[in-house]
Amino acid sequence: MLVTTTPTVEGRRIVAYHGLVTGEAILGANIFRDLFAAVRDIVGGRSGAYEKELKRARDIALEEMTAEAHARGGNAVIGVDLDYETVGDKGSMLMVSATGTAVTLA
Repeated sequence: MLVTTTPTVEGRRIVAYHGLVTGEAILGANIFRDLFAAVRDIVGGRSGAYEKELKRARDIALEEMTAEAHARGGNAVIGVDLDYETVGDKGSMLMVSATGTAVTLA
């Protein structure tokens, strides 16, 4: 399935709109990841554990969104927007949401 942030796909014609589709993922932070991230903040560097969880949450949200588009009869999702938020007590959870418009391209 084609997924794009653009409102059109060059060289392809939209023949049907199937509506707004979304996917969300909320993942809890782990105390050990938090501890190692705090150490990284002090000494510098990237937090591989958080980056891995962020990618996992994004993949889940996109997978849910494309599954919904497929279920509605679409073969593409256009105008995709990804949002990242922290939720829960003291921002202890990460939420990623993916939103777009399911369409059928010719």
